[in-house]
Amino acid sequence: MRPSKKQLRAVLQTKLEEVRLLMNEALSGDRLRLSTIEPVLARIGRGKKLPHWFAQLKADRTLPNLDGKTIGSVVEMLLVAVLETSTFATLKSPPLRINPARGVDLPDLDLGVKSPSENYCTSEPFFSAYERLYGSEHDVLVLLTDYQERKRTPPLRLQITRAQYLKKTQIADEGLCRLARKHRDFLLADDQTRLKKVFRFLAYVNQSDWRARWLLRLLDNARNESRVITLAAEAATDFVKQNQNRDRNDRDPILDSELQALRKVVDVKPVLVGVIEAADAWVIEGLREMGRAPSENEWNRLLASPLDGKIGMSFALQWRYNFGRLFGASERDDIDD
Repeated sequence: MRPSKKQLRAVLQTKLEEVRLLMNEALSGDRLRLSTIEPVLARIGRGKKLPHWFAQLKADRTLPNLDGKTIGSVVEMLLVAVLETSTFATLKSPPLRINPARGVDLPDLDLGVKSPSENYCTSEPFFSAYERLYGSEHDVLVLLTDYQERKRTPPLRLQITRAQYLKKTQIADEGLCRLARKHRDFLLADDQTRLKKVFRFLAYVNQSDWRARWLLRLLDNARNESRVITLAAEAATDFVKQNQNRDRNDRDPILDSELQALRKVVDVKPVLVGVIEAADAWVIEGLREMGRAPSENEWNRLLASPLDGKIGMSFALQWRYNFGRLFGASERDDIDD
């Protein structure tokens, strides 16, 4: 009996470090490893031929000078070859395919594969802003490479330095999920309309925007009135400081209306309502009809999700996944913990 996709993913998770080491053997040009995986690479190669980089890897133990996108393809092909010849070798698993056009890199496992380098970032297709909170449609294997460093000193000798397996709900923004969890149960019992406004703000927020950053801090402390009042005062001080810096650097100032929008928060009682309405106003003013409320399906997913995101996600025409926090690197768009 063939194992299910879920069972195969479970095997991969338990043998993740072994998979990484075997892939590195191949990337190091180990003759035995390359001979073992060569038939699989030929099968999944374009036109059923070995990929163009294989001959150099086998002969010189190096890769050609490849761009980042091609490196991702190399990693995916080597992963499939190692899984078939080693990790799943004793299982009655079907041959694996690489087919990102189906919406997932390895459709036979329902598994995505990401191979960021030391900048920790990849760009991903954008479907719904609410993915930022409830996550992806499938699990993802993250294989961190040393491509950025290695490409500076050719010939290219690539290695996979770290590996992490993420459940589909974990492919979401860690800091924003924390705020969503913080308010979900309380607002669900108190006022679902305001909860939808919180979800909408967190889904669409631009963390490089000055007012939005302060709104995130206010939202983080929205049930503590004295703390919100203190933060509103700190925002006024920061407003002056930021505009002084902008003036020195010949940049456009932050408008007075941005500060006034924050100051209005403390005039509303309870202050939680003031913070939520200010956050909602930011979405409406900046995005208008683009900042839509969650659909029924999205709403149900937001309520059911563990909101356990593990990465950073920036909102743009495409998602910018940042895996830095996953591997212990700092990010500039973090929300205060």
